[in-house]
Amino acid sequence: MSVACAAGTAFALGGVYAHAEAASAPTESVSGASAATAVSTASVSDVVTAANTFLATLSTTQKSKVLLGFTEANATAWSNLPCGSSCRVGIQFSTLSTTQLAAAKAVVKAATGTGGGTGYDQVSQILAADDVLGKSASGYGSGNYYLAFLGTPSATGTWQLHFGGHHLAVNLTYADGQVEGATPYFVGVEPSSWTGSDGATYAPLKGMRDGMLAMLGSLSTTQLAQAKLSQSFSDVLLGPAKDGAFPTTKQGLQVSRLTSAQQQLVLAALTPWVQVADDTTAASLLATYQSELDATYIAYSGSSALSSQGDYVRIDGPGVWVEFVCQNGVIYRSQVHYHTVYRDHIRDYGGEFSF
Repeated sequence: MSVACAAGTAFALGGVYAHAEAASAPTESVSGASAATAVSTASVSDVVTAANTFLATLSTTQKSKVLLGFTEANATAWSNLPCGSSCRVGIQFSTLSTTQLAAAKAVVKAATGTGGGTGYDQVSQILAADDVLGKSASGYGSGNYYLAFLGTPSATGTWQLHFGGHHLAVNLTYADGQVEGATPYFVGVEPSSWTGSDGATYAPLKGMRDGMLAMLGSLSTTQLAQAKLSQSFSDVLLGPAKDGAFPTTKQGLQVSRLTSAQQQLVLAALTPWVQVADDTTAASLLATYQSELDATYIAYSGSSALSSQGDYVRIDGPGVWVEFVCQNGVIYRSQVHYHTVYRDHIRDYGGEFSF
């Protein structure tokens, strides 16, 4: 999905319309607020249909693991660790039949973006990475992922699609037929790249890393000094169990001090995270974040090469919060592996909880 569309198109998010001057349009042409709402509602309707199709394949006992209350305890039960059901809620993929598993994945596919290397494509590659890890260490694999609906899937009520496992947490909150929040979204990967049985090379976070590299690479020596943080980082700040723990003061280099070209690189850098959501929602969020660029800050720690333990970069705006950090490999010790998180100061869990 590109970062440009015709000015004057409006997209709906959580009942608030954002002017989309630099967010991409959905696949079908829309014009005006009412048309955008119709597209958004249709997208949510597709997710609800897929959810109900999946539920219809389950036994009563299985449904009791999937249909849970939209409580703070359930919503925040996610992790980047291979800790199975001890840190997550929902039904485990490995317990599903082939038909049920296909229906479960169809729900995630309907809810997430369609871009190459982002959205559902990226989610699928993260599961594949865990299968690669599972060949070298126990406790990993695409079967160790969990899906839950917090609240009842509906085009009128409030509920959350809650999906994740090791190195992945997808939390999409819906209200009255629209996406109310696309965060928190945690995504990491180990190995950072590998060659599949099809001979293709996979690197699920390459687009994220490349965007951050381009943003940092555009900075002058003076700008890099202004963006440099004094702290060091071994992991992201706002990972699991860190809800609402945003720093009280923004740090680094204010985007308003950058050139127009550099500002576009900031927007491009954060785009792959935002594209976890369906294309229409992603466009709306990007438009919102673009409108807030002047009050957004970029910062980094360690090296701007993003190639070694402790190399870290952050984008922090009035809404958007994105972190990317390099860590030494745990299983693949010859490679660094990546942890990242996308949050929103206002829209985490759809803004349904206070932290």
